[in-house]
Amino acid sequence: MDLIYWLLLLKAPNLGVKTFYKALRYFESPKQVFTSNHTERVNSGLFRKQTLEYLTTADISSVQADIDWVKAVDCHILTLIDKDYPPQLKAITDPPPILYVRGNVKCLSAPQLAIVGSRNPSIGGKQNAYEFSNRLAKLGLVITSGMASGIDAQAHIGALEAQANTIAVCGTGLDRIYPAKHKSLAHQISMQGALVSEFFIGTAPVASNFPRRNRIISGLSLGTLVVEASIKSGTMITARLAAEQGKEVFAIPSSIHNPLAEGCHELIKQGAKLTSDIDDIINELPQGLLGDISPVKIDRSTKELDKTDLNVLKCLSYEALTVDQLVEKTKLSPQVVTQELLLLELDNQIEKTSSQGYILIK
Repeated sequence: MDLIYWLLLLKAPNLGVKTFYKALRYFESPKQVFTSNHTERVNSGLFRKQTLEYLTTADISSVQADIDWVKAVDCHILTLIDKDYPPQLKAITDPPPILYVRGNVKCLSAPQLAIVGSRNPSIGGKQNAYEFSNRLAKLGLVITSGMASGIDAQAHIGALEAQANTIAVCGTGLDRIYPAKHKSLAHQISMQGALVSEFFIGTAPVASNFPRRNRIISGLSLGTLVVEASIKSGTMITARLAAEQGKEVFAIPSSIHNPLAEGCHELIKQGAKLTSDIDDIINELPQGLLGDISPVKIDRSTKELDKTDLNVLKCLSYEALTVDQLVEKTKLSPQVVTQELLLLELDNQIEKTSSQGYILIK
């Protein structure tokens, strides 16, 4: 089984992605690394003592957990030469040699947009992540993120509630959920999209794993939307990697007094697309990629609105109100209020102001 040799070679000590590919160019297949002699291995670039010792003693027991995992329903391990390996990820300079996937493998090759941001966002940031994700997912984009708390989670939820695919790229082995509180979310994503990782089964959430995880998030996607981020954050690493990969970078602006907007404003200074609406993203996508793209249209009159819509609508005026204020006035949940505001906005009855408030426009 060729997969075993891919796994065994990647387990070798002192062997990173670059060295792996250097050896692969020399030998043509991981199996040949193990059937070659000492001189050939050294000539291929595998000259470190620990690596050479490992290659002579490696056995299947070191990857047995991975082999057992892939036998489960909807669990897959893709090698770089697998037909289902996403071509857009293969095109980056350092694609992961293998991908662990739980869920729908096919959605990995679909057009994707990454939505990322702070783990501790503002209420407005959460709302923006949810709404952008929900609306873009309804247009056919797969939403990709990292399943972290905050913006990432809201991006996944927005896509899930649009009944669309979403992909979570993880910084652990797929037998572990991080953060643990997202166990239910992870299950939903695996049922309606995919969980993805390059890390062996059993890998714990180590800090150094997450920048590596971030290159996969940006590499899978056509572009990366940054909702909120501080200057020094993992989100900024994802944005930088996206730019280096030649992908589009989008950033939502906010108040200059908002510390979570500093990263977005810095990205805009560096050339990221200032983004205030989904059209700002759609207009940068390759023409024809998603067919005839147009914002979701909802043909409704005020008379057709249900009781919930009217509850929200009657509280609005030409003076801006925030989601929190509307929750207090209507006694509805933030989720319901947010969804109804989105519908009213799509129906051109209200509009969002720069201060995260909503006003009537007709």
